[in-house]
Amino acid sequence: MKTLVNFKTINQLAIPATISGIAEPILSITDTAIVGNIPVDGLESLAAAGIVGSFLSMLIWVLGQTRSAISALISQYLGAGRLDEVKDLPAQAIFLNILLSIVLLLSTIFIVEDIFRLFEATGKILDYCISYYSIRVWGFPLTLFTFAVFGIFRGLQNTYYPMVIAIIGAILNVILDFIFVYGIEGIVPAMYLEGAAWASLISQAVMAILVFILLIKKTEISLKLVFPLNKEIKRLIIMSLNLFVRALALNTALIIAVREATMLGDKYIGAHTIAINLWLFAAFFIDGYGAAGNSMGGKLLGAKDYNGLWELAKKIITYGLAISLLLMAGGFLFYRPIGQIFSNETIVLETFYGIFFIVIIGLPMNTLAFVFDGLFKGLGEMKYLRNVLLSATFLGFIPSLYLGKYLGWGFYAIWIAFVVWMAIRGFALVFKFRKKFRPLLGKT
Repeated sequence: MKTLVNFKTINQLAIPATISGIAEPILSITDTAIVGNIPVDGLESLAAAGIVGSFLSMLIWVLGQTRSAISALISQYLGAGRLDEVKDLPAQAIFLNILLSIVLLLSTIFIVEDIFRLFEATGKILDYCISYYSIRVWGFPLTLFTFAVFGIFRGLQNTYYPMVIAIIGAILNVILDFIFVYGIEGIVPAMYLEGAAWASLISQAVMAILVFILLIKKTEISLKLVFPLNKEIKRLIIMSLNLFVRALALNTALIIAVREATMLGDKYIGAHTIAINLWLFAAFFIDGYGAAGNSMGGKLLGAKDYNGLWELAKKIITYGLAISLLLMAGGFLFYRPIGQIFSNETIVLETFYGIFFIVIIGLPMNTLAFVFDGLFKGLGEMKYLRNVLLSATFLGFIPSLYLGKYLGWGFYAIWIAFVVWMAIRGFALVFKFRKKFRPLLGKT
């Protein structure tokens, strides 16, 4: 059956994907907003939440790349009408991924203090980092499992179930945050930063249980591990490894940014925590159209419908840019109230307001990168995605950051480097797509 490429079919995937995609940043934003207003050591708690959040995001993004590989292969086999050939692949991929995540989790537990010292955390901030991480890290395998199953649903052209799970997880996290952080007099003691960690962990556990139930009840995909290994396991591992290297490059930029902000002082890491959470929120918001490109692009490629693929690319970038313009308008319209959601520390807010405009004006550039990034994952172009990220990070972000630092731009240098980083990523993907698929128009 031919895949229709129109406003309705794209948004049936994009809108639920947007909602499910912002689940993790909503968890982080909720923690940031509530932790930033803790009456005891609010500034130190906010800084610790930002540092730990950045490190956990790195772990999740690095090991969570199996989701994209699973989605790409399933969607391509679905488009080719050969889905039965890869029904045993997801269970094998998830088993390998979860096993690796547990090994990594156990290895970090024993060196957690050394890890956060690398982020320049000291004193109270370091102590809070350790206590917060020691709880939240146990949600790491749960999140990876949830992400992998989301990838299965995405490959099956279903972003609705991930959306439902994400909404439940986000709402539960908000409720538990208020209960555990601030407490309920006479019932639940106020746990402050540790309370935020417990709220996230419980929410992640509930999401993992629910997504497991939906997969078993609503699809024919089994999570029973069977042998021999599927013929596509080698391709999936290679794709995942390319995305693994790509994620390392991506998180190198994010970690350097956190480290440089921490070195500037407490108010800067507090402001950076707010800015990066808003940046990530907008990224996942725009990434809904990247998810639609991921699902539909793989299916169209599997069916060798190159005209449909070209039309898909034009439409999702148009819709993505429209969303980014709306986000820009909202950012400028609510410039100061947005900051006040996250902190009551005047010194942190004024530092944040000084760079927030850079975050906002970079949104259209982010759209190019995120939308085509999702499309390329669906097409299985993981090697090129890896090379683009390596180039953008080591030839764009890092030189721009340290040049700005040398020129005395301070906190501005970090966020100018982010704009350069995203520009390289976006334009490189657009160039590659046009070069590869424009000559194929009219061919089947």
